[in-house]
Amino acid sequence: MASEFPKDIGQPPVGGGGMIGRIQRLILKPKDEWSAIDAEPMTVQGILMGWVAPLAAIGPAARLIQSQVFPMSVFGVTWRPPLIGAIVTAVLTWALAIASTYVWALIIDALAPSFGGTKSQISALKAAAFSGTAAWICGIFGILPFLGILAILGLYSIYLFWVGGPMLMKVPQDKAPGFIIVSIIVGAVAMVVASMIALAIGGAMFAMTPNAFGPAGGGTITVGGTTLDTGKLNDAAAKMQAASSSMEASVKGGNGAVKAVDPGALQNLLPGSISGWNRTSVENQGGAAGGIGGSNARAEFQSGDQSFSLSVTDTGVLGNIATLGGALNTSSSKQTTTGYEKSEMQGGNMVEEKWDNQSKSGSYSVLVASRFSVEASGSAPSIDTLKSAVASVNLGQLQSMAK
Repeated sequence: MASEFPKDIGQPPVGGGGMIGRIQRLILKPKDEWSAIDAEPMTVQGILMGWVAPLAAIGPAARLIQSQVFPMSVFGVTWRPPLIGAIVTAVLTWALAIASTYVWALIIDALAPSFGGTKSQISALKAAAFSGTAAWICGIFGILPFLGILAILGLYSIYLFWVGGPMLMKVPQDKAPGFIIVSIIVGAVAMVVASMIALAIGGAMFAMTPNAFGPAGGGTITVGGTTLDTGKLNDAAAKMQAASSSMEASVKGGNGAVKAVDPGALQNLLPGSISGWNRTSVENQGGAAGGIGGSNARAEFQSGDQSFSLSVTDTGVLGNIATLGGALNTSSSKQTTTGYEKSEMQGGNMVEEKWDNQSKSGSYSVLVASRFSVEASGSAPSIDTLKSAVASVNLGQLQSMAK
């Protein structure tokens, strides 16, 4: 028997009741169903707990079963993750899928006015929650390894948002493409952040604080000792709104457009030499697509049989997406038998590093002012060499260029 649609979300139209009926109509006749969804009175709790929670559980549950019943096997070596760790990771992934949906809704709500739309927390949450339906349902294909490729059908969720997002947020048709593209990019980043958190603390116990999914501006989610304060998301939303305005201006070529720094200027920031290392080559390039530009300068350094590259990249307005990670105060750390990987916010900049002691190689990067990426990558005596290479670039000057 199909489960009844939560009362506080409103009764579905005649022609098939319950959640199953709504899913069928949303997939087969999305435009008509979006109109019905737009007109129905709903609540934050009803949408998250009555729609997102059950559907978002499909994928994690399927992958949990797959990991235990059909363990990974490569070249005759079979690996099955510990049951407790797999269960905790599945629950974390599920909980964070709900949280990231709420985060995405906050940002959609903040972006709408920049594209001529209307702010509405409930409408934004409807757009985020119901457009994810196809992707969550396709999570069932994760139960069998050979069916995993079918998960690509979940991309139908992009089409669902394409149809319903602008409609619910009252975005004019001529501005809808920009609104959709920016919103989808941010939504994808939110999911990546959620996955990073789940993987980083997959072996820890989790706890969710009461009213975590309450009204905007309040509530926290505590997961394995890591707390996400939804109040901080307002800052992220404001920054994303500014980024979207710049992106829209860039696409149209109007005032306020962010222009990439000349690649020659970036090349001038690269050192001619580094103590003990000779610069063997240097190059720069720049370009734009759809009015959104970027530029890059890169140099190669060598000492004996070791070498690494040092690059400076202007990501333009797209770099502002990284502010989401900063607002969530996310970090991750992974230890391997021969090295480590970690990422964290330092002084408002996202820092990532990776090192392998066996191959004596790795990478170190800093994202300055949510725009300029400075990265050293290759082989060296230690990670300190790569850190020193990045430090040889005047980060303060890059900070000034971002203004």
